[in-house]
Amino acid sequence: MTTTRIGGYAALGDYGVLGDGHAGALVATDGAVDWFAAPRLDAPPLCAALLDPAEGGAITLAPTVPYESSQRYLSDTMVLQTTFRCESGEVQVTDALTLGSGGPLPWTELARRIEAVSGEVPMRWQVRPGHRLGTGRPWGRWRDDVPVLEAGPVQLAVVADGVGTPVLDSGTVAAEFTAHAGERALIAVVANSAEPLPRPTAADVQGRVDHTVDFWRRWCADVDYDGPYMEAVRRSALTLKALTLSPYDGIASALTTSLPERVGGQRNFDYRFGWVRDASFSLDAMSRLRLTEEVHGALSWLLRAVSRTAPEVRALYTLDGAPASDEMAAIDSLPGYRDSPPVHIGNAAASQLQLGAYGDLMDAVWRYTEHGGYLDASSAAVLTGITDRTCEVWRSEDAGIWELGNLAHYTISKIGCWVALDRAVRLAEAGQLSTPHVARWRCERDAVHAWVDERCWSATKQSYTFYAGTDELDAAVLLAARTGFLSGDDPRLRSTIAAVQTELTAGGPLLYRYTGMRDEEGAFLACTFWLVEALALAGQRAEAQKVLDQALDYSGETGLYSEEVDPASGELRGNLPQGLTHLALIGAATTVRSR
Repeated sequence: MTTTRIGGYAALGDYGVLGDGHAGALVATDGAVDWFAAPRLDAPPLCAALLDPAEGGAITLAPTVPYESSQRYLSDTMVLQTTFRCESGEVQVTDALTLGSGGPLPWTELARRIEAVSGEVPMRWQVRPGHRLGTGRPWGRWRDDVPVLEAGPVQLAVVADGVGTPVLDSGTVAAEFTAHAGERALIAVVANSAEPLPRPTAADVQGRVDHTVDFWRRWCADVDYDGPYMEAVRRSALTLKALTLSPYDGIASALTTSLPERVGGQRNFDYRFGWVRDASFSLDAMSRLRLTEEVHGALSWLLRAVSRTAPEVRALYTLDGAPASDEMAAIDSLPGYRDSPPVHIGNAAASQLQLGAYGDLMDAVWRYTEHGGYLDASSAAVLTGITDRTCEVWRSEDAGIWELGNLAHYTISKIGCWVALDRAVRLAEAGQLSTPHVARWRCERDAVHAWVDERCWSATKQSYTFYAGTDELDAAVLLAARTGFLSGDDPRLRSTIAAVQTELTAGGPLLYRYTGMRDEEGAFLACTFWLVEALALAGQRAEAQKVLDQALDYSGETGLYSEEVDPASGELRGNLPQGLTHLALIGAATTVRSR
């Protein structure tokens, strides 16, 4: 294929993602690293051509003659291989954020191995950091014979071997060379912040590329899944691991900020935070795949985060588990992806009341104990207080799962409160929580269910609704099946599924999030996978499998999903890669397998 850029922007489906537990990068099929966040996933990106092709910065590597390219992951790894084919020969570029013997390195190392498969191919490369989302301009200098770039607090050393003579010009390093069949060359960008900058040899980096391949394959071998859709499930698990910040175990909702839900629209948000919802889904998904270390890590991050705000539960926290600021700054000087401003730093949803977070937390804790885990006394005390708080707040209006500005009695939020109380009762009955209030918890749990049945059911639509007192619909109510709020044989589940499919359809397997969004944004991919899970739980396995088969066609070439998809063009939209989408995919595939 040939990468087609519009105004300097590549399609989101043309990217592969790299991760090492600390940093993250997006590599396009034309060899450009258009997003490079280091030393942490949530740091101002060193390269952000994704949002500003002219000044955002990129690390490019490609033939200087016409070519076609393709991209794939080396099997069961987060190591990416881009193949360039031109008249004079064929070249493979292997990209990795390398790992050390014990996991992530103390520094960030982006390695680009170049191997000519045949012939001779003229190549050009450039390392050009950008403005780090408007926080400063890079500059460069030679240190001995190594070009070093300064980008704010981050230093970058460029290790070049067999790729021509590097030329340093202000804040850019570049060179041209010819790749010859049978020869191996290397470019590596070594980054560090507020610490000494290492100078590895090319041989050291080459060895770590091989070690990184082995590491990912060993990790992937622990994924206990051999059913249908195995490739998609494993790719999703690998992607989620790459979005998890070590050593804190906070999972980023996405690697990027401000990729629009609709080109030309303004629904552009910063997703470089950890959502309680995503951590809960992650614990469930990793439990299904028997990844016990990741299960424990997800719960540890959750408990560490919520203990700082208990008895209140926030919707999102920083990746190291601290309360996130609700300041959301717009950088007016940046054009944004496909000229879709604003570019945002921060997320105002940090201060919203989202009652569903209470249910997400307690469901995660319950699932952890169901797999043999025990709560410590301090955590149990925090969770008891949070449950008591749920009894007080469930009658409140909130912003809902979709983080809306209009407060309402959202159905999925009330279901979340029911989940919180139901799981707390189960934990108390299992001896994990000690409280004199369990009778009240039972009473309030039953009251929530009755309230939802009375006020959030539409006799006209034969469906649970978006919020109390409306006939509008919300695809998130499909989660009533996986939570147990509705049993699989409840006729209200089947009629709700049918109503959502009819009213919120975006064509084929795709769904809009809720009534009225057809002209506002693309189809929300997680909703499609929630539909698959609901269908399977309702006993409609054949239909569930059909929808899942269709949904898998919307991933990029490398099996990655963003937040949304444009129903008309099939192009990915929204931040990339989207953790919630990959979590929902694992839930859908494993549920279909078990039915």
